[in-house]
Amino acid sequence: MSAAPVLTPTLRILPETAADRAEVEALVLAAFGPGRFAKTAERLREAAPLSTAFVAREDGRLVGSVRLWSITIDGVEALFLGPIAVAEDARRGGLGADLITACIGEAQHRSASGILLVGDLAYFSRFGFQPSPDVRLPGPADPRRILWLNITRMAPTGEVRPA
Repeated sequence: MSAAPVLTPTLRILPETAADRAEVEALVLAAFGPGRFAKTAERLREAAPLSTAFVAREDGRLVGSVRLWSITIDGVEALFLGPIAVAEDARRGGLGADLITACIGEAQHRSASGILLVGDLAYFSRFGFQPSPDVRLPGPADPRRILWLNITRMAPTGEVRPA
């Protein structure tokens, strides 16, 4: 008697392409709902140019995405991370961490000054993100959730603007 072959899913993190955009938008909407459109971070992303983005596909199915946007903080060029979205049935497997790691690698490759995001310190501190209370977003945001990851420059201070 022979055992049946065990098939394991193939997960790949790839650069986002124009063909991925509709699927990414649907995934982000499913993850965050329409309330995301009221957030300051979304206003900033609407105005900032997309720098790079990644998607995660499991056996061809989109299960995750993350984007980096070009911003300046008081004239210092930086990257703004988000949103990170993972399909509900793909959570708890470390995919979000893999997507963040891809962004950090890209920022290091580009020698970016750093990465800014609005998020939960308890989650993002494991990647090296720290509170950046002297950075001001163009709208209301909880200053405790404004986080910075230094790549080549200590956290700048001042206003965040699209690059």
